Amino acid sequence: MKVTPTAIPEVLLIEPRVFGDARGFFFESFNQRAFQEASGLNLEFVQDNHSRSSQGVLRGLHYQIEQPQGKLVRVVRGRVFDVAVDLRRSAATFGRWVGMELSEDEHRQLWIPPGFAHGFMVLSESADFLYKTTDYYAPEHERCVAWNDPQLGIDWPVIVAPRLSAKDAAGLPFHQAEYFS
Repeated sequence: MKVTPTAIPEVLLIEPRVFGDARGFFFESFNQRAFQEASGLNLEFVQDNHSRSSQGVLRGLHYQIEQPQGKLVRVVRGRVFDVAVDLRRSAATFGRWVGMELSEDEHRQLWIPPGFAHGFMVLSESADFLYKTTDYYAPEHERCVAWNDPQLGIDWPVIVAPRLSAKDAAGLPFHQAEYFS
């Protein structure tokens, strides 16, 4: 497994070793020991989630102000543009974002630590998005930052007008969001 820091060093790009031939492929999507050795992180994941969305769906930017979740995300079908926004006031990268395409073909994963808002937009006809979390879902603590906040200036690759849930359409501007210390 190869682990590469992104423009926000705590957000990590994880590239598993894929064994493929004419029959198909095999890779370990998660191995605790290998992940810890490659990343230096000793994490406990408590929940796995699977989301299926159609093209143009944008989910996010979500976070939990209490019980913050670290997320290890990947795409098993289709293609998405995935984004993490640093909401840690004390961080040098506070208010900055990092985004990258994740797809079923590349098998890349992204580690998004607690203290970040997260979202993604589906670029393919549909996408299956899987993620592990370090804490349980707590809807009473969930918050949402507006996906198109001009202060953040996220460069979404908008192919079609994004399709949003009511919750995501009501996301707060970044300057009104609750932040982490």
